[in-house]
Amino acid sequence: MQASLNSTTTAYPASFELAVFGMSCASCAGRVERALAAVPGVTRASVNLATERASVEAVESALEPVDLMLAVQSAGYDAELLTGDTEADAQRALQERARLRHETRRLAAALVLSAPLLLPMLGVPLPAWLQMLLATPVQFVMGARFYAAGWRALRAGSGNMDLLVALGTSVAYLYSAYVTLVRPPGSELYFDAAAVVIALVLLGKWLEARAKRSAAAAVRGLMSLRPQRAHVERDGAELEVRAADVASGEIVVVRPGEAVPVDGVVLSGHSAIDESLLTGESLPVSKSVGDRVTGGSMNTSGWLRIRTTAVGPRSTLSRIIALVAGAQAGKAPVQQLVDRVAAVFVPAALLLAALALLGWWLIAGDFTAAIIAAISVLVVACPCALGLATPTALVIGSGVAARAGILIRDAAALESARRIDTVVLDKTGTLTEGMPVVTDVVPLGIAPEALLSLAAAAQKGSEHPLARAVLMRAAGLELPELSDLQSLPGSGLLAQLADERLVIGNRRLMADHGVQTKLLDALAEQLEGRGRTTMWIGRLGADAQLLGLIAVSDPLKPQAAAAVQRLHRMGIATVLLTGDNEHSARAVADVLGIAQLRANVPPAAKAAEVRRLQREGRCVAMVGDGVNDAPALAVADVGIAMGSGTDIAMQTAGITLMRADPRLVADAIDVSRATYDKIRQGLFWAFIYNVVAMPAAALGLLHPMFAGAAMALSSVSVVTNALLLRTWHSRAAEHEHATR
Repeated sequence: MQASLNSTTTAYPASFELAVFGMSCASCAGRVERALAAVPGVTRASVNLATERASVEAVESALEPVDLMLAVQSAGYDAELLTGDTEADAQRALQERARLRHETRRLAAALVLSAPLLLPMLGVPLPAWLQMLLATPVQFVMGARFYAAGWRALRAGSGNMDLLVALGTSVAYLYSAYVTLVRPPGSELYFDAAAVVIALVLLGKWLEARAKRSAAAAVRGLMSLRPQRAHVERDGAELEVRAADVASGEIVVVRPGEAVPVDGVVLSGHSAIDESLLTGESLPVSKSVGDRVTGGSMNTSGWLRIRTTAVGPRSTLSRIIALVAGAQAGKAPVQQLVDRVAAVFVPAALLLAALALLGWWLIAGDFTAAIIAAISVLVVACPCALGLATPTALVIGSGVAARAGILIRDAAALESARRIDTVVLDKTGTLTEGMPVVTDVVPLGIAPEALLSLAAAAQKGSEHPLARAVLMRAAGLELPELSDLQSLPGSGLLAQLADERLVIGNRRLMADHGVQTKLLDALAEQLEGRGRTTMWIGRLGADAQLLGLIAVSDPLKPQAAAAVQRLHRMGIATVLLTGDNEHSARAVADVLGIAQLRANVPPAAKAAEVRRLQREGRCVAMVGDGVNDAPALAVADVGIAMGSGTDIAMQTAGITLMRADPRLVADAIDVSRATYDKIRQGLFWAFIYNVVAMPAAALGLLHPMFAGAAMALSSVSVVTNALLLRTWHSRAAEHEHATR
């Protein structure tokens, strides 16, 4: 292992996901995290209590997964490597349900046995021997999990919530057993406190487990989209195989009503595809030859033949699942405070319990009150709520965002998005359709069709957006033969068509080649003032001649105006940042109500513009297509990539929008604010609970039974409050659904 670390070959990072079993509070998660971080070769470890998952990054080849699992075991817990295998995931889900059923039976038995112990509080006498008979199985059978987990924590050199519960209830039980077996009748018993506390804590953990399972529904829902079977054409026959066995490049047949099993391109057929669970698109999307389809979407009507382009972990659905799971496994910066508190919480609770015991016994001379106070402190001092407040809100927030087509890469991006006060918007593909169309054909001395055919012939085969617009408009026209072409980047081109030589480009290029443009200058300025790009066409020779101009426009997306207006209503400033010319950019900015404009900015300089805004003290989100805008997306406080979840977008941007709808930008910021509000509320109530309850318990104002109830309810209330995030809905989706 050491040799690999010191090797001269380049070492790339590797990532691992582990399921961790047995954690009960924030201090447990912290201990597992420290154990994983101490493994040689690990560069980052993050443990999420709410999802019971650990995310680890390490130097590739520096360790084996077994090293990580052994580290978790040394900390007193069990771990299992998550591989992303569909069958393994299904098996794990079955095991989780079996564990929940087992915990349900354990809880039911504890409640049945502890309920009669409350009768003496209601004035109904219950013999001491019967109380002891009822309390014993609750203490040592139903409560065995607390002893086992507490002992593992002690062996690892620390403490956790299980240790506190085991110590507190054991003191109450053993004192009561001593009174029952040794001391004369009449002494007060606390079997009820011991048994009821265990029953209440089990109830709290059961409710917490169900709530956490509900919180993690987003990833399970995405995983359930993975089709299990596929119909593949092989050797002239159609075979049904496992979806995992389909290779890239194979032909897959998808019948009506079936799920699309792979990412691919439609070879034949036409259908409407329901992508709502992947992109948040409310209505099915029409797909035909040449269109891309995504694995996990649903074929609603026609037959499709698809050539596979991505399978397994490279598929869009797998990358979405990995992205959402990664965001849920990460830690928000605010969690650092919780981690510091959790690290000293259990020792502080043990110290306070000891002080309460000594204070009541030695100062007040009341040993019974001393026992009760110490028990109450140990039981009430549970850091569960503190540890669950942040991760539970993050799990639910990232889940509801994914359901709306907003993919959040990590917890830091989710938390940072709430502070955004300035949104920088790229123009092409973000606010516009990204597909220019010809709007005006203005010939001089020739027919419009002739001008179009010359311009199209000169640009035949070009992938430039303006060239594609001209070629689309000239479809069906007979084009002259192109014999020579010289591209002039940033200006235009020179082309030889049959017996005439053409120059096509901007006004400056015309002037450089002696082509006069004054006859159309005024019209060109009007067109450019309306946001259109002008393409001049001239004939070269002894008498250079202007043949006309073609105006091209990239139309605004129908949602662009509503997107900008909503950002303004949220108090967020907008800046238009584009490499397009001033006229076109100003026309778009005026229509949308964007006051700040930066035009003629090349991709390499966009990052500098973002940094300039940051130096002014602004918290900046950059919204772009995730490819040309990658540098700016990377330097922004939050990068938001438009599109369909391409690799570069997911790698560079903190947030990826699965639909090219600019209204989702405001939704992303809104869900971030809502999530952070839930984090703050959860942390407030968790801190207040401990600040108030622990001193009250030490002063003898809180009976152990009520301390147990309060402790259980604190965790459940924090998780339940976070679950309210599931009521959040995308405004963009609601508006789209209403207009349709």
